[in-house]
Amino acid sequence: MNGLKNIVSGESHSLISDYIALTKPGLTFVSVSTSVGGAFLGLQSSTNYFLLIQVFLGAYLAGAGAGILNNYLERDLDARMTRTGLRPLPAKKISSRNALYFGILLSIAGILFLTYFTTFKAGVITCVTLFVYLGVYTPLKRITPLALYIGGLSGALPPLIGIAAVTNDITNEGLLLFLILFLWQIPHFLSLAWIHREDYERAGYKVSTVIDPSGSFTCWQILVACLLLVPVSILPTLVKSAGLIYAIVSLSASLYFLLRGIIFYRKRTIANAKKIFIVSIIYIPILFLTLVVDKLSKHSLF
Repeated sequence: MNGLKNIVSGESHSLISDYIALTKPGLTFVSVSTSVGGAFLGLQSSTNYFLLIQVFLGAYLAGAGAGILNNYLERDLDARMTRTGLRPLPAKKISSRNALYFGILLSIAGILFLTYFTTFKAGVITCVTLFVYLGVYTPLKRITPLALYIGGLSGALPPLIGIAAVTNDITNEGLLLFLILFLWQIPHFLSLAWIHREDYERAGYKVSTVIDPSGSFTCWQILVACLLLVPVSILPTLVKSAGLIYAIVSLSASLYFLLRGIIFYRKRTIANAKKIFIVSIIYIPILFLTLVVDKLSKHSLF
């Protein structure tokens, strides 16, 4: 009897883990954290902190739903790739129908939650984000390398969701965060695409690392994005939205990001691409945390 209970318990735990994996936790974390970060930066007083919880819940529901639906739409291509072949859908751990229904349910729940508990504008931006990500970017990945820039738009919208949730507006501060996130995604994605370029080619994705095997086009895109991040990342300080602490940290991080891009341009190895990818993973948390600390140092929000 105990053995049967252990088996059932193990299967339940495995199923829960599979559904969590289906939400693309890493991507959802970035989306949720930048939404909450945007909301925090938009707060004017401590009386609105309950909104942060509401933004977190709504953004998580919508982000998780988007991750599931993306997995559903790309399940056949994922099955061809070594990196994604063991995901729940290509591995047949979860039925496609269940994934589709669950993804739709979470996405709608997230949109309605943000619309009802925060602002209508936050709900609209969430709708736009999901539409661009699932309806435009996802199918375009099979057609053109320019899909990267469409995906960059949807990936850069979460801070605007957070700011709109607490201010009912799209502020200049929010637009700057949007621009930073948009540029950041270029080296982040292309470094990953270089590391797994054979996988992407096998699946039939039309990314620049597949279209141009020499890597020249890929390197130039990374270099230009990293170069633009240097002045763009310090704009919050220049427009008085952040202070000197943020300017120093963001400039230092952006210059190092650029250095890694230059090194990759000179020597296009997987090892150098991995270093760019690692830097990209820590770059956004560093900038957002510094913005939060910078704001806390100027305002009594606690």
